[in-house]
Amino acid sequence: MRTASELSLRLKITIMSYSPPRLTLPEGFTGLLLHACCAPCSSAILECLIDNGVRPVVFYCNPNIFPLEEYLTRREESMRQVNVLGLRYIDGDYDHERWLSEVSPGLENEPERGRRCLECFKFRLSRAAVVARDNGLSHFTTTLASSRWKSIEQIDIAGKYAARNIENVDYWAVNWRKGGLSERRVQLLKEGGFYNQQYCGCEFSRQAAIERCRKNDLRANSRPCDDAK
Repeated sequence: MRTASELSLRLKITIMSYSPPRLTLPEGFTGLLLHACCAPCSSAILECLIDNGVRPVVFYCNPNIFPLEEYLTRREESMRQVNVLGLRYIDGDYDHERWLSEVSPGLENEPERGRRCLECFKFRLSRAAVVARDNGLSHFTTTLASSRWKSIEQIDIAGKYAARNIENVDYWAVNWRKGGLSERRVQLLKEGGFYNQQYCGCEFSRQAAIERCRKNDLRANSRPCDDAK
């Protein structure tokens, strides 16, 4: 894990040799809330937004993550990243029991990209929409859309669902995998020395990752985040 000063220096050096894609801001845009799932998935998106003149408020709301120690580790890395960039950071409540009661009943055995994932996205993005409204921000988006292991369709459905009853707030649907951002994510992950989780977050995805690794005769901690998601 790199120190904040080391991370800041490396980010400045690499930004000089990389040009993020140009973004077209949505109509009526006055400010952005970025729902962040983790530091690795946020890295290239934050760099791209800042390069396009957008300094988002970062909202860390991930009560799906289990166990608590894993949640705290990911949150610490997200905060470290945001502090280096000088952005505002909002920490969402960690209420895993509520997440379980509202998202998982009857869906415990759903696979990745299944119905449980859609309900999880709705749960987290609904909170993002409210926080965007409460902070006077016109739009929200999410780093969840950066992972090739997540369904963009599900994420967009959840984002529109979250914004449907929130006045003066819209969901900004962006495929954060395009424009070289997926490749840039991998580069920044290495250069920033961020903690790279081994599974998506919840206990169900964790168990699936362990079983997948066992099936392939691999240690449970041998697969990087982008293979486990």
